[in-house]
Amino acid sequence: MAKETSIKARTQTFSFFYGQKQALFDINIDMHENRVTAFIGPSGCGKSTFLRSINRMNDLIESTKHTGLMEVDGVDVYGSDVDVVTLRRRIGMVFQKSTPFPKSIFENITYGLTLTGKKSKSELEEVVESSLRRAALWEEVKDRLHHSALGLSGGQQQRLCIARAVSVNPEILLMDEPCSALDPISTGKVEELITQLKDQYTIVLVTHNMQQAARVSDYTGFFLMGKLIEFDRTRTIFTSPSKKETEDYITGRFG
Repeated sequence: MAKETSIKARTQTFSFFYGQKQALFDINIDMHENRVTAFIGPSGCGKSTFLRSINRMNDLIESTKHTGLMEVDGVDVYGSDVDVVTLRRRIGMVFQKSTPFPKSIFENITYGLTLTGKKSKSELEEVVESSLRRAALWEEVKDRLHHSALGLSGGQQQRLCIARAVSVNPEILLMDEPCSALDPISTGKVEELITQLKDQYTIVLVTHNMQQAARVSDYTGFFLMGKLIEFDRTRTIFTSPSKKETEDYITGRFG
């Protein structure tokens, strides 16, 4: 078994509310550096809410609040001195539906870089190539970088979104059901990519696909009705879970 890495992010009794409705209840999790942490559970159980709390995407929704602690590198991400724009640059996100901009492939990758300041054409070209290579897409698109990203297949668009997310060199990559709209072949490519990317990034993945969690993650957490029922190494969760609710969900007895 691989030697364990340090803690990259952690929560302590973290709860989250949409107005009066409580969506998360006292979540305690340690997320390890350069590992894939997956969250599984039925729809509406809180796993995506938790994921979006890590980079404060939920701030965009009115009347939300939290209690407890959410830390990255030992710093409370909800601290009053935290710059949210900088935080989201450090914590990239890939969404369920691929969201390429209606621009060229090249412009999709460089969009975030141009917002942060001027870079030379050669620097941008270097970032585009390295990002597309990290997303296992370079060989497929290198001859049409200035064509519209909307002309790519669904699987290619999702890998482009991954390339765009890594172009600004985040430390953590959040993935919210990145394969739910993809065919099996594209899903396989993204899963292979996730396994490769964890050498460079800490990855947190929400998935409805339990087999996917079993294939790509090092740790798995099972959410149910806003509560973290169980969190452990993925092998343990899938072979000898300690909670009956986890076993029932994994074996298909409910959910």
